[in-house]
Amino acid sequence: MLDSFQALYDIVKKLRDPGGCPWDREQDPQSIRGNLLEETLECIDAIEENDFDHIREELGDLYLLVTMLTYMYEEKETFTLRDVLQEINEKLIRRHPHVFGDIEVADSKEVLKNWEHIKRHVENPEVRSIMGSIPKGLHPMERSYKIQKKAAKYGFDWDTLHGVLKKIQSEVLECEEAAKLSKDDLEDELGDLLFSVINACRFNDIDPSLALNRTNKKFLQRFVYIEKKMEAQGKEPGKAHTALMNTLWEEAKQLKTSDTASDTQ
Repeated sequence: MLDSFQALYDIVKKLRDPGGCPWDREQDPQSIRGNLLEETLECIDAIEENDFDHIREELGDLYLLVTMLTYMYEEKETFTLRDVLQEINEKLIRRHPHVFGDIEVADSKEVLKNWEHIKRHVENPEVRSIMGSIPKGLHPMERSYKIQKKAAKYGFDWDTLHGVLKKIQSEVLECEEAAKLSKDDLEDELGDLLFSVINACRFNDIDPSLALNRTNKKFLQRFVYIEKKMEAQGKEPGKAHTALMNTLWEEAKQLKTSDTASDTQ
């Protein structure tokens, strides 16, 4: 296993060397960060499809990107791969005192409570706000999710799902009123609505990014079904065929996912 990882590191180093690949040499952490997100989502897709060959391939792509990113910083003498691995090793041991120390826990909830305490009071004692550890660079939806999870850990949460859903209904009504005023007012209220929907996901232990990714895939599969059916009739999607498209959409909804699945790339 260590030999395989060393081989990956050596390959990345050769790609970045003066005589290496021009494209790889041109990349920096800023240019490659989008690839990291893309490959992560592709790995999630593979996991959801339970396609082991695809999962193995996408995990390899992630290892490549993480190794390349680390090596980029190593080139600048910012930190090394050894530093990165040493830090995560120390963090795992520090945050699992019930495994590597003499702390006893009753269940996973207690594990998470200790984890949060260590993060805030041991690792980041200078951060005064509970929310201070939430990265600002996260996608807004993911940041909302983490903000709400953090607030809930400290008791600031809804009592029931019914309350969350009532809040969503209230925000929809406020959006309707804001639409009569200005774009800024509507943007503000739509933000509140999205925040409430994310809260409903979080309340049910559903990651909103995964839920939305699932819906994206479902929409694409159904739209491809529409395209294929229209092509068979010698037609193309467009406003002139809205009624037909709606009919085919309802038809696609009745089919199993496998019946509508296709290459949507």
